[in-house]
Amino acid sequence: MSAARVPVRVLVVDDQTLVRAGLVLLLDSQPDMEVVGEAGDGFDAVVQARTVKPDVVLMDIRMPGMDGLEATRRITAEAVEAAPRVVVLTTYDLDEYVYEALRAGSCGFLLKHAPPEELLLGIRAAADGGALLSPPVTARLIAEFTTRRQRPTKPPRELDRLTARERDVFDLVVRGRSNTEIAAELTVAETTVKTHLGHALDKLGLPTRVAAVVFGYETGMVRPGESSEKMS
Repeated sequence: MSAARVPVRVLVVDDQTLVRAGLVLLLDSQPDMEVVGEAGDGFDAVVQARTVKPDVVLMDIRMPGMDGLEATRRITAEAVEAAPRVVVLTTYDLDEYVYEALRAGSCGFLLKHAPPEELLLGIRAAADGGALLSPPVTARLIAEFTTRRQRPTKPPRELDRLTARERDVFDLVVRGRSNTEIAAELTVAETTVKTHLGHALDKLGLPTRVAAVVFGYETGMVRPGESSEKMS
């Protein structure tokens, strides 16, 4: 008999009491999830993330006082051990706040009007270390905002910090390839891919895999329409 799975510990952050209550009710109905805290603003979210140590934070973006963007930055920056996975909750699928949250360390986003099963699937994916952006949405969201900015014509100098193999892995990650796909393409083990990616993210100061994709678009490594396959 296999051991029971430890419930995913979730902190729910939303300034709308009814929305927050609905999310809590949904999550608490799942045997593999446990709501360990609620917050109505970014400041309280930062405090609770520090004290209750959730696995996943469902983070509303537009809140009075400290918004979800600043809260995401603080939660990911202040974590002494592994930072909780911050998942943005938004009403709009093209929201510049979402883009900035990805840069700040969020692992992805979920739409508030998504069906319950999609929300639950997204939380489980986040807890397992996955990203929550489907390839079309990833490309559309990031390309929408990076194309508004001046794009560099030369590869960023920061890439010189990477070894040749770290660069190979990073180049494929920013194009949305999964660890399994990268391992097959480079003929290495998935654990090797994870190791090289971890080193690359550390050297570049990037908090998550999704942040690497954002970096790829911002620096011209990837052009709109070039990202492909899965993110996981």
